[in-house]
Amino acid sequence: MSTRERRVFLLDFEKPLAELEARIQQIRDLASENGVDVSEQIQQLEARADQLRQEIFSSLSPIQRLQLARHPRRPSTLDYIQGITDEWVELHGDRRGSDDPALVGGIARVAGIPVVILGHQKGRDTKDNVLRNFGMASPGGYRKAMRLMEHADRFGMPIFTFIDTPGAWAGVEAEHLGQGEAIAYNLREMFRLDVPIICTVIGEGGSGGALGIGVGDRLLILENAVYTVATPEACAAILWKDAGKAPQAAEALKITSSDLKNLGIIDQILPEPVGGAHSHPLKASETLKAALLENLDELQQMTSQQRRELRYEKFRRMGMFMEVSA
Repeated sequence: MSTRERRVFLLDFEKPLAELEARIQQIRDLASENGVDVSEQIQQLEARADQLRQEIFSSLSPIQRLQLARHPRRPSTLDYIQGITDEWVELHGDRRGSDDPALVGGIARVAGIPVVILGHQKGRDTKDNVLRNFGMASPGGYRKAMRLMEHADRFGMPIFTFIDTPGAWAGVEAEHLGQGEAIAYNLREMFRLDVPIICTVIGEGGSGGALGIGVGDRLLILENAVYTVATPEACAAILWKDAGKAPQAAEALKITSSDLKNLGIIDQILPEPVGGAHSHPLKASETLKAALLENLDELQQMTSQQRRELRYEKFRRMGMFMEVSA
């Protein structure tokens, strides 16, 4: 990514670090022009930059993690597919006249293992986002996903799903085409599949749109990804009639990976490079691939009946609570 691109997509909490890095580069350029040795000063400033980077990214608030999850340069489903697969063939269409570009899928080999991979796909720029509908899948997208999952089940191929959507498409046409039915059908059928299913939240996991491909034996999440019943902006608008209170809503919703792990929703948190997955996509892909293979190996030791039973029990436990008298 060019310096210009980094500047365009700079988040507010990254500005102190960006200013320090710009200062380091400026000193380097001046030293090079004048033939002055400033290696010691550069080393000190770089050490300070590393320390500042650690301080910033180790203490992010929920709303700041949401901003990272939505970062325009964050690796997408297709980026991770490119990073973890040996071979990849994208498959199209739901066999009912639709091929939704907001949800992609196909057959791949990961470490030589045949698998089916599918996930939400956001765009890189405005034009691409319009084409991909900002990662908000239509009923046809969820039906395409189900077709591919049934294909995987028929041929005994494990399923990897990558979740990255603010929610399912909520347009009038989506309702006419049966959005609720398409998602509900996927939820029911994913509980019945015999093959291992590993779902990973790679960015923004929003509401029923995430659940439509989110029923699995294992649910993983990248460190700075979020998983929520509604966006903080929508929650704030509903509760306080003020979308500006999104930071408060993000705190209350418990959307971060650590909160979700504590609540028993998530099985494993995958660490990201300092600065977010977009700062080192290759390293993020390596981490994801290792986690997928490790979890797949464990799941393949079980029978299909054991996996189905554990899958069902896992989701039945979600949302349980205990009332405590004051």
